[in-house]
Amino acid sequence: MENGYEYDLVCIGSGPAGQRAAVQAAKLGKRVAVIEQQRSVGGVCIVTGTIPSKTFREAVLSFTARPADDGAPIPQRPRPSMEQLVRRVAQVIQREGDVVQDQLSRNDVELVRGHAAFVDGHTLSVDFGTGRRTVTAEHILIAVGTRPADPPNARPDGKTLILSDGVLDLEKLPRTMVVVGAGVIGIEYASMFAALGVQVTVVDKRPRPLDFVDGEIVDELIHQMRRSNVTFRGGEAVESIEVAEGPPRRGVIRLESGKHLVADVVLFSVGRIGATDTLNLQAVGLQADDRGRLKTDAWFQTSVPHIYAAGDVIGYPALAATSGEQGRLAACRMFDYAAEPMAPHFPIGVYAIPEISLVGATEEELTRSKVPYETGIARFREIARGAILGDDSGLFKMIFHRDDRRLLGVHCIGTGATELIHIGQAVLALGGGLDYFLKTVFNYPTLAECYKVAAFNAANKLHYARAAAGPPPAG
Repeated sequence: MENGYEYDLVCIGSGPAGQRAAVQAAKLGKRVAVIEQQRSVGGVCIVTGTIPSKTFREAVLSFTARPADDGAPIPQRPRPSMEQLVRRVAQVIQREGDVVQDQLSRNDVELVRGHAAFVDGHTLSVDFGTGRRTVTAEHILIAVGTRPADPPNARPDGKTLILSDGVLDLEKLPRTMVVVGAGVIGIEYASMFAALGVQVTVVDKRPRPLDFVDGEIVDELIHQMRRSNVTFRGGEAVESIEVAEGPPRRGVIRLESGKHLVADVVLFSVGRIGATDTLNLQAVGLQADDRGRLKTDAWFQTSVPHIYAAGDVIGYPALAATSGEQGRLAACRMFDYAAEPMAPHFPIGVYAIPEISLVGATEEELTRSKVPYETGIARFREIARGAILGDDSGLFKMIFHRDDRRLLGVHCIGTGATELIHIGQAVLALGGGLDYFLKTVFNYPTLAECYKVAAFNAANKLHYARAAAGPPPAG
């Protein structure tokens, strides 16, 4: 212990932020430990969040896939059970957890099982159920992630009133469901259950879901979800939620407008809370906000210089991909290893059915900033690959600066959107624009052709706009 501490870095949490920070520090020759209290390493991302929900989505898609429309009647498929739908989830969780544990082991990162709390600025007490131990570290990274916010004046029972982390523990597929909250998680699960034939109602006090997404893309999402019989009740606040014992048991929601909604299952998905309340932050002079989040600087350093925080616990953007990069950069910073800051153009994926992805600015942001722009649109029904995949409703949009033709944003809804977006991300990062897409050849038939079609659409609009404006004034 050259510096008097057991470790150079201890990461509280083994999710993407803690994992990447630990591995980066280990590769710099540091002594590192990760403290994890859950049954599997990988944090919420692997145990209850990203990996389970996306695995469930793939199962839903496999049960609801429609054969090519050749005019023949489509046979009625039997309604799947929750057991069938979640059968692969545990396998994928186990596999991904094993991958993370192997990465930590190969890099000589010690895994400490238990719940951590601060004793002082460099000391943590770890409760592992049958006892306690203390660990000391020169640097500490708080990467504890988040948990679902609880509904007001109601206690989830895991059957009729549930939180997002417990969706896949349902014993049977409900007939009706109310989703309270039209954020990313609420919309994702609402679309999945609707695809299975569940009658879903989405309630949110905001007038529209996903207010950070391009408005045209949201319009298309709402249209497609309504085709799956999803009912949207925007601008409606929840007054109370109760569980009526029945039989059968039902969730009863009273809205502030006086309406009542009744469903087999109520999914409460109104935000998440940083899991910091049991860390004894006061022992080190840190304080979380009212959502349990910690404030950091641009390099993820808290007000206590040797304590850092990264991942969902610091708030936006709260993505698995950005959390991992935040953890890596925090480790570089604390050990004075030169690293470039995270690129400003990171992609966002919403794994609804259909999926959405975006990178860069939206039309609404550019309009507010008074940036002149033009759009280019491609629809999957115009793309051969769209016909092959049976997706005739996908929508792809690029936004270019009207004057210098730089790419400003890419937005997509439809099959493969979260993969397709990365081409635009690369062009944004390299400062490219319309001319690149006009002269580039893409594989055929691929969804990447959307870039070519949308680019010509934008080029035509710019040409007509210039022609209509006439020649510039002389002198």
